[in-house]
Amino acid sequence: MPADHNPMPAAPSAAVVDDPWEMALRQFSQVAGRLALKRGIQEFLATPQRELTVRFPVKMDDGSVRVFTGYRVHHSLILGPTKGGIRFHQDVTLNEVRALAMWMTWKCALVNLPYGGAKGGVIVDPKTLSPGELERMTRRYASEITVLMNPRSDIPAPDVGTNAQVMAWIMDTFSMHRGHSVTAVVTGKPVTIGGSVGRKEATGRGVTFAARETARLLGLPWRGAPVVVQGFGNVGSATARLMWEEGCVITATSDVRGGIHNPRGLDLPALEQHVAATGSVAGFPGAESIANRDLLELPCTYLVPAALEGQITGANADRIRARVIVEGANGPTTPDADAALDARGITVVPDILANAGGVVVSYFEWVQDLQSLFWSEGDINQRLERLMVRSVREVATLAREQRISYRLAALQRAVTRVAGALMTRGIYP
Repeated sequence: MPADHNPMPAAPSAAVVDDPWEMALRQFSQVAGRLALKRGIQEFLATPQRELTVRFPVKMDDGSVRVFTGYRVHHSLILGPTKGGIRFHQDVTLNEVRALAMWMTWKCALVNLPYGGAKGGVIVDPKTLSPGELERMTRRYASEITVLMNPRSDIPAPDVGTNAQVMAWIMDTFSMHRGHSVTAVVTGKPVTIGGSVGRKEATGRGVTFAARETARLLGLPWRGAPVVVQGFGNVGSATARLMWEEGCVITATSDVRGGIHNPRGLDLPALEQHVAATGSVAGFPGAESIANRDLLELPCTYLVPAALEGQITGANADRIRARVIVEGANGPTTPDADAALDARGITVVPDILANAGGVVVSYFEWVQDLQSLFWSEGDINQRLERLMVRSVREVATLAREQRISYRLAALQRAVTRVAGALMTRGIYP
């Protein structure tokens, strides 16, 4: 082997459970082995195509200057421009961003969107910044990643710690650099500046569609079925509300300040009012407090982990009592846990399938911005439902035919599409 050869990263040992990039590589290694990919193709798909690390100063309200670190990673550009959210969180790492970018590649390929995968992040707790500091930090980060960002090459979106307002600042910053409004450079914007109706609830709506179709395919109850939702942020709260509206019984949920449980079911409209008034689900009248680790282990038909990655591991998988796990978050289940859950007959609807609703409606928003022609919310929701139902059926069919897990089937379909596109395009030059 030549000295300058850069071999594909080795799949980590099963002992590694806390690094998202290690998780992503293990998942890819499993699928690559099944598909017998050429070594060079496997090596190329196992590593990000581009990585940008930026360190930038921001003036604080008290006149001091604080230096922040941010990232933007492009995993793949094979199927089209890269798509992926921007995360503001104090625990952001480059490896986490790498993993999220890879999962975005597979997610877009799985639901047949013309995108590659990307992700971005800044190491910061946004709650510690004033509104002015948050805006200045966001705009400076946007300026730093402008070398990659473009409506035809890389389109960011919201993620943990960011929202429509943050996307508005990023869009405006990019537009100021260009000298004219470029609405299609980000998605998840406010509707007043080119955002799409239905985008805010899109991920949770997609999770609900995926759960309902899985219930139909497996012959499980839907109306009246007990549901546990870990996380009550944008994804978790929307999922809980939509499943409740369809007749499911939400028995428990949580956020960073605590969890609540009522086996008879939570009143979702009342809970939403409580959260709006207090900022947390904690202390909701008529429900008992519950620790996050105990919430995951409650008996239920559907468990929706909608917080952060690495929540269901080899250490607690044997105590999970759900019939179906529908992953609202990215990477909430480790490979060790996957094996344990599969052995127990628990179906896991994987993140790249279950939470694809967000990127699907982001794609709809991007298309609407590019053509300056907007659709109704009814049209968007119908298009999303058709796409999610079709994707779940395709994954379930492959899983049944090859007697493999939904995750392995989803990854296999996604990697096959990306590798096939790469071989069809050819290797340049």
